[in-house]
Amino acid sequence: MTDLAGIKIEPIVIADHLALDMLNTVAIVDKQQADFWQTDEDVVYWLKTVAGIKLRSYQSFKQGEILETARELREVIRKLVVKKKADSLNSIKPIEPFLDASLSWISLQKNAEGQWHQHRCYKQDTVKQVFGPITEAAAALLAEVDFNLVRVCEHDECILWFLDRTKTHKRRWCSMALCGNRHKVAKHRKQKAQ
Repeated sequence: MTDLAGIKIEPIVIADHLALDMLNTVAIVDKQQADFWQTDEDVVYWLKTVAGIKLRSYQSFKQGEILETARELREVIRKLVVKKKADSLNSIKPIEPFLDASLSWISLQKNAEGQWHQHRCYKQDTVKQVFGPITEAAAALLAEVDFNLVRVCEHDECILWFLDRTKTHKRRWCSMALCGNRHKVAKHRKQKAQ
């Protein structure tokens, strides 16, 4: 991923849902919003490491096309998720071109133990097709997930999304190690100051 302020940033994978992990490619870094996608290569790296999508070849696409399409899809998903969270989602029209472009099929493959399993394959002839798995994950999120469990981190300086899959459904932070700990430290300082 692209360096931000001289620090190599790895993808943030805390959301427990692929579409929400895509939204988390924009985060607050040093109190400023930062987009971790600055080049096609940043997006390709994220596709490979987070989404498990291996591009057969992306050199056939125009330079900047992958970045532009990724950012477009991310903002479409963000707007739909925000509307669904506010219980005001009346149309999915913005994501329809991505859904229409997503072409997939099932193949059967043997695993290491010699057992057959299904594997979904996707066309990658167009840039929108490359994002087929993410588009389908976003559609599933909007159609099948209880949005009471889709949340934004409660820390004031965080904008990361997550799906609360905990048993008690009381998750508040993107990560207990990051924002949860920052909250505890701030609370402790406040108590000491009183």
